[in-house]
Amino acid sequence: MNSIASIDNAKRILREVGKVIVGKDETMIKVLLTIVAGGHILMEDIPGVGKTTLAVSMSRALGLEYNRVQFTPDVLPSDITGYSIFDKNTGSMRYQKGAVLCNLFLADELNRATSRTQSALLQAMEEGEVTVDGNTYPVPQPFVVIATQNPTGAKGTQMLPDSQMDRFMLRVSMGYPSHADEMEMIRRRQKGVRPEAVEQVVSREELLEIRRAAENIYIKDEMIEYIVSLCEKTRNDPLIVQGASPRASLALTALSKATAWIQGRDYVLPRDVRFVFHDCIEHRLIWSQEVHESAEKEQALAKLFASVKAPAIK
Repeated sequence: MNSIASIDNAKRILREVGKVIVGKDETMIKVLLTIVAGGHILMEDIPGVGKTTLAVSMSRALGLEYNRVQFTPDVLPSDITGYSIFDKNTGSMRYQKGAVLCNLFLADELNRATSRTQSALLQAMEEGEVTVDGNTYPVPQPFVVIATQNPTGAKGTQMLPDSQMDRFMLRVSMGYPSHADEMEMIRRRQKGVRPEAVEQVVSREELLEIRRAAENIYIKDEMIEYIVSLCEKTRNDPLIVQGASPRASLALTALSKATAWIQGRDYVLPRDVRFVFHDCIEHRLIWSQEVHESAEKEQALAKLFASVKAPAIK
């Protein structure tokens, strides 16, 4: 896939999703980047800002089969992975597939599920398969999980363990729209513009081809060293108790390649790393007790990023 085709496809996808998501261009771009990079997304935000609408719109633009589960404490692992039932016609057990066997799975308020149910989703995210009664079933490809959680409503929630947080390639927050964007959103809704208006831009097979093209983006050893140095810096910072894992450096590399792809380049630049660094790394870190507020974490991470010299590649 050539650079002109990559830019054209990306613009068309974002334009279609932008029919219903107003004023959140950077969030849309980063969600698309993560899908292209083959990762999963955690959207941490208050209710009602458009997380579900974004997921549905993206699935339609990419031609993906979409399922959604509203997580509550009574959602069982079998609701996610599926279960075996007796088929009296054949006299044997038959697999009834679960909600996760789709291309884009929206795990709404994942932190309201029990740890067992969260773990069931974890296998699908990490291994690309589910196991039911000793039998293994692969999830369809491409496969993307978009999980949401409300950071302010802690009642009745089960915090995601650090190991599960690390499985999300990127964490983003949409936030409130601006005054003008909220007015425009209402105008469009009055005209009947809903996710159903989003048209398919690429097929599942084309998305897999896009993923292969992004994976083959060239990255110099100097850029690899830059990414590793950034992750190592988080492991030696006195404000950080637990730094970024090797999985984080792999994720940062994949996202940087996807960023180069979306701009029509066949090689990675330092600015590609800078664009995704915070959203790829911050949620993986365990901070010391000296750092409490999100603004403090953002400031500390920005200072850490600036302390590592970028290679002179243009």
